Amino acid sequence: MTASPGRRVLLAAPRGYCAGVDRAVIAVEKALEQYGAPVYVRHEIVHNKYVVQTLEKKGAIFVEQTEEVPPGNIVMFSAHGVAPTVHEEARRGQLATIDATCPLVTKVHKEAVRFAGEDYDILLIGHEGHEEVIGTSGEAPDHIQLVDGPEDVAKIEVRDESKVVWLSQTTLSVDETMETVDALKDKFPQLISPPSDDICYATQNRQLAVKQMGAESELVIVVGSRNSSNSKRLVEVAKLAGSREAYLVDFASEIDEAWLEGVTTVGVTSGASVPEVLVEEVLEWLAERGYGDVELVRAAEESITFSLPKELRRDLREEAAALIAERTGANAGGTSAE
Repeated sequence: MTASPGRRVLLAAPRGYCAGVDRAVIAVEKALEQYGAPVYVRHEIVHNKYVVQTLEKKGAIFVEQTEEVPPGNIVMFSAHGVAPTVHEEARRGQLATIDATCPLVTKVHKEAVRFAGEDYDILLIGHEGHEEVIGTSGEAPDHIQLVDGPEDVAKIEVRDESKVVWLSQTTLSVDETMETVDALKDKFPQLISPPSDDICYATQNRQLAVKQMGAESELVIVVGSRNSSNSKRLVEVAKLAGSREAYLVDFASEIDEAWLEGVTTVGVTSGASVPEVLVEEVLEWLAERGYGDVELVRAAEESITFSLPKELRRDLREEAAALIAERTGANAGGTSAE
C-alpha cells in the first residue's frame, strides 16, 4: 500500500454488519449446512447484492412471494420481518419456516400490536414499500398510518388526539426521523413516543461516525447496495455533515477516479448489511491511487449479539414432510391431526 503526502482516508467505526444482519446471514448458512439445499428465502435476507449472490452459490433460493416455494420445503423470512399474513401463507403452503427477523424489528412489531390492542392510532414513520414497513404495518393495519416524512404530516387524521403514538422503521436517519416527529408533535401535542428508541443502535452509531468523518472529508464513499435504506441514509448524513460529495457503491470497481480530483481526505464507511471484505477492496483501490494513510474515526463501541433463530434447533425437513403428509391425509378423506 502506498501513501502520497497530504492524502489520507478516514475509516468509520463502527461500520458494516450489525448484530441483526450477522444473525440472519449465519442463519441461512447454518440452515444450508443442517438441512441441505435448497433453503428458500422470502425476499433478500439482507439488502446487499454481494451477500445475496454468495448465499445463492451455496444453495439459497430467493423468492419474492411465499407462494413461489414448493410445498414441503423450508422458507426463511428475512431480517426485515414479515406481516402475520405471511406466516399464514406459509402454513397454507405446507412450509416449514425459519424466522430471521432482526430482534429490534420484532420489538417494533410487538409495540404495534400492544398499542393497537389499546386502541391507539399508530403513526409509523418510514418509507413506503420498504419490507420492514410492510411487515410492521401488517401487524395492525386498521390502526397504522404511514408517515413518509414531514410533508405527510398535514394529511394525517386521527380519531382521538389523546391516543396517538409514533413508531419508526429502524433504519432511518435519526435527524430525518426527529424532524418528522417534531412536525407530528406540532399537530398532535399529546403524541406519545415509543417506550424505547425504535431506530436501530447500529444505524445510529454508523450515522454518528459519518457525521464526525464527513466534516473533515471532501469525499465520502459508502459501501452498500442501492436498496439498502440505512446505506442510502449514510450518503445523506455525510453530505449534511459537510462532505463535498458522497457516493454509494456496491464494489470498488464502481468508484469513478474522477471523484478524487482535488480531494485530500476520503471518508469510507459501509452500511449495516455489508461484509468487511468489500470495504477492504475499497481501501486497496484507494491505496493504489495514493490514499494509503488510513485513520480510524471511532464513534462508538458495539458488543451486541443475538442468538440464532430457535427453529434451527429442530428438524425442519421432518416438519415439512409431516405437513405434506397431513394435507395428503386430509385430502384423502382422513382427519388431520392437531
